[in-house]
Amino acid sequence: MSESTAGTDFAIPLPFGAILRNGGVQFAVFSRHASAMRVLLYEQVEDPEPARVLDFDRGLNRWGDIWSLFVPGIQPGQLYHFQAEGPYDPSRGHRFDAAARLIDPYAKALAGEFLPSADGLVRPPRCVVVDDRFDWKGDRHLRRCLHETIIYEMHVRGFTRSHTSGVRSPGGFLGVVDKIPYLQSLGITAVELMPVAEFSALDRFGRKTQYSNYWGYDPLAFFAPHRGYAVGREPGAQVREFKEMVRALHQAGIEVFLDVVFNHTAEGNENGPTLSFKGLGNRIYYMLEGGGNRYRNFSGCGNTVNGNHPIVRELIFHCLRYWVHNFHIDGFRFDLASILSRGRSGDLIPNPPVVESIAEDPLLADTKIIAEAWDAAGAYQVGTFAHLLSGEFASLRWAEWNGQYRDDVRRFWRGDGDTRGRLATRLAGSSDLYQSSGRRPYHSINFITSHDGFTLNDLVSYGSKHNEANGEGNLDGENNNYSFNCGVEGPTRRVAVEALRLRLIKNMLATLFLSQGVPMLLMGDECRRTQGGNNNAYCQDNEISWFDWSLVGKNKDLWRFCRELIRFRREEPTVRQTVFLRGLPHRPEGLPDISWYESSGEPVSWSVDAAGLVCVLAAVPRSDPSKPPNRNIMMFFHSGEQRREFRVPLEVRHTGWRLFVDTASAGPRDIFSLGEGPFLRDERLILQGRSMLVYVAREP
Repeated sequence: MSESTAGTDFAIPLPFGAILRNGGVQFAVFSRHASAMRVLLYEQVEDPEPARVLDFDRGLNRWGDIWSLFVPGIQPGQLYHFQAEGPYDPSRGHRFDAAARLIDPYAKALAGEFLPSADGLVRPPRCVVVDDRFDWKGDRHLRRCLHETIIYEMHVRGFTRSHTSGVRSPGGFLGVVDKIPYLQSLGITAVELMPVAEFSALDRFGRKTQYSNYWGYDPLAFFAPHRGYAVGREPGAQVREFKEMVRALHQAGIEVFLDVVFNHTAEGNENGPTLSFKGLGNRIYYMLEGGGNRYRNFSGCGNTVNGNHPIVRELIFHCLRYWVHNFHIDGFRFDLASILSRGRSGDLIPNPPVVESIAEDPLLADTKIIAEAWDAAGAYQVGTFAHLLSGEFASLRWAEWNGQYRDDVRRFWRGDGDTRGRLATRLAGSSDLYQSSGRRPYHSINFITSHDGFTLNDLVSYGSKHNEANGEGNLDGENNNYSFNCGVEGPTRRVAVEALRLRLIKNMLATLFLSQGVPMLLMGDECRRTQGGNNNAYCQDNEISWFDWSLVGKNKDLWRFCRELIRFRREEPTVRQTVFLRGLPHRPEGLPDISWYESSGEPVSWSVDAAGLVCVLAAVPRSDPSKPPNRNIMMFFHSGEQRREFRVPLEVRHTGWRLFVDTASAGPRDIFSLGEGPFLRDERLILQGRSMLVYVAREP
């Protein structure tokens, strides 16, 4: 039975959500077309029915399209849902259901699981009233420059869920805290967390299946950390533990980026459940077609969030500010960001308001913003995502996942023809994509592997995907992987095949960390983590996806190889320059900033298709005279199958080169600490098939 709401003197319309004030809680929710609104209050997480139901008085508790109700006497930890009455008329986009229990779009935490009900409606987890107070112990954003950043993409649960992790609290935020010394020793400067905002374990039709939503790309509540990553069982524990993780990472000098999903929700299409937005303002929150009957599906997940509607834009805007201010988040990677460039009709539009607002917002000014510049409906904006913005400042704020970098590096080391020019362009910072718009090399987030696709080990171990465990007949996942199994599909004991695989892994790691731009390393690639050929492990919450920590010891030489590359990158500004290279000297008497040569040592002819390439980078002049000079770098790339002779270019034969990287050698002689490698004694070098050599020398 509903209770009266008389006596609402403290009622104010904003901010949205459940806000603690004056000895009670202010509940505020937007719904333009609702005819009635209720808040349902629960005593325990397991309770199927609310203990109290409070009606909003339409005359007293509605301010414009905002329903706002003050409830005295309730405290942090209070559990609640909203319930809205209104028209059910799909032909006009309305899907109100007076019986549906609704998640507050601004909920700061959820508790409990989905519960069945006699009426057949899915009852979602309960919202939690949260007290945001936390002792940050003076923590602030680290504000590291983007060009000095080294990103480690990781899944919070998968990072420590395996029994091999040895942490006290496996599979959650506190498990990450226990592994901070590992991240520090590797040398990365930022972790990019796959979705940590609340997501559903149900499928897109609201059903629970054996295939869990492991990745988390199915959001329920944009403001709330995922309850499944907390150790504490009290409602809202995940908020505190997430803050503890961020604080600890910051103390270790590691920034925290979030992978955010503002392109779709867990409510799915017209056959999906009503969990939140559908029951509050379906025609506002989603892009619809067919007069409102159907959902546009630019996300590939059943629905598309209407991100450039003013109401939805405001929600996204408030959400980002909340993560930055209340959780001290340092940056965001926007999943399928091209959807944010679509107007309310679904067309790509110039100067999309939400994209511009994110770039221009003063509270977000210290954060990194990174676009996955494509969507599931054919929009591909790598290099052009920020071109749509009219303001120069806004366009320079956005970096992008560089999918062309991934593909071109893979194809070169696979041995594909006509790829060395593409490799050179990617190595030099992808000027073809970013220079004409005034952007910089660091706007390119370089990666070879990510969560979406093969791991680096599997990229050189499988010629095709093996997603049978996903239950979709191996039809899911990307077919065009540019992978190479080195002659055997999957694991093998053949020594020659394993040697080639390891060489290719080291080639790609060296290419990644010596390229201009910002490198991103996938969790476990430093020690050959495998998914058994599964390139779409979105539903595999098991050993297929989890980090097997025994691999760190088994592949300790590769781990050291990766660590030394990262250390070199952090110490040498020559490989992380902030302007595009032009082939001109830094100073009159010096070498060109970048030079390209054939394997013969002669200047390169780009019209010739060849497997060999030599690159010489002139050291960036030191800015601090008290520090040692920076280093010239000479790189030899050979993607052919057979041994080949290379010659050192005449212009640099007497520079005093020391070996830094030799991917054809076994550890520890595959990489040397600076100043410890043997000197180059001969102008002729023999490179093994599919291998790479790197030499360094102090600038004169």
